[in-house]
Amino acid sequence: MPAETPSCEAPAAAAPQRLDAAQLAEAFALFSRASEELSTAYNALQGQVSQLTERLSVLMGALPAGVVVLDQGGHIVQVNRAAEGLLGAALDGRDWNAVAGTFAATATPGEVTLGPDPAARRVSLSDTALESGEGRIVLLHDVTDTHRMRLQAERNERLAAMGEMVAGLAHQLRTPLAAALLYTGNLKQPDLGAADRVRVADRAIERMRYLERLIRDMLLFARGDSLGRERFGICELVAELVHTLEPLARARQIAFDSDCACADLTLLGDRKALGGSLTNLLENAIQATDAAGTVTLSVAQEADLVVFRVADSGRGIEAAQQARLFEPFFTTRAEGTGLGLAIARGVARGHGGDIALESTPGKGSVFILSLPLAAAAAERAGDALKGTT
Repeated sequence: MPAETPSCEAPAAAAPQRLDAAQLAEAFALFSRASEELSTAYNALQGQVSQLTERLSVLMGALPAGVVVLDQGGHIVQVNRAAEGLLGAALDGRDWNAVAGTFAATATPGEVTLGPDPAARRVSLSDTALESGEGRIVLLHDVTDTHRMRLQAERNERLAAMGEMVAGLAHQLRTPLAAALLYTGNLKQPDLGAADRVRVADRAIERMRYLERLIRDMLLFARGDSLGRERFGICELVAELVHTLEPLARARQIAFDSDCACADLTLLGDRKALGGSLTNLLENAIQATDAAGTVTLSVAQEADLVVFRVADSGRGIEAAQQARLFEPFFTTRAEGTGLGLAIARGVARGHGGDIALESTPGKGSVFILSLPLAAAAAERAGDALKGTT
């Protein structure tokens, strides 16, 4: 008989371990307590978030400065009422570059006008990147009234200085006017020869021209403001100055050199007024230098400034005179009006710069005119305008 085949049936599976009712009740209770604690914590956090949001909204609304929050793509995600008052409504979602593209740069670094119109509001811009790297915050401070007050204060200072100059002005006008009257009175003499008549007439015209120059300088000093703003090449201005002053230096047998290390750099301001100020400095240098001496005009960039240096090998200036050199009507030249350097400093300060003097008696003088560089100012303003990370 054949052998029986062994059985291949699998053993029965073990019965699953069952939890009793007490363990289930304990687990459910633990879960309920954890859920309740989480719910309480969540509600507390939501309350804190709500309070912080409310406080932030109140703070944003109360801030006098405009606040613009940008996302990583440079789009506006939040603004406060002050920003809407400056830039208009419906700003959410707009590209900040498009909004900032309507601004116009000013001569003051970091300040722009909200449009090309000179009467437009003037604001100071600053931007800060969020620590998370998720965007930027742009702050807009309305400085329109501050700017007007600053201009008015400068004008008041000039008017006060003019008040102090009245006595000096009377003397300055009386002397050439008396000379001109004397010369013209001589023209009435019937026995005056033709040659003498021409000589006297020339002297009278010379005195009248001096009076005209004095009055012109007085008006420039009193007005003190720039007539216009334009962007121009620094080395182009230097080339024009060299072209104008080199013949005068050559006529006095003075070597006139120039060096402009600011190729492709520009200034923003009143080109005519700045050119006049530098011309005054160069003419003074040429007048102070004897034959066979040298006058040098050099220009270089130093940080965010462009620095003009007018150096001469002349007689130098005594310390006592240096302290008064920029005072209106103070002059060391017989034919000077005493207003040229005062006007030059006023123009420099009107453009955010200044003029300094370095001089040693017997060793010449260096006048240093420093102005903010338009390219650097534009770069800083551009970063604030674009809000780039």
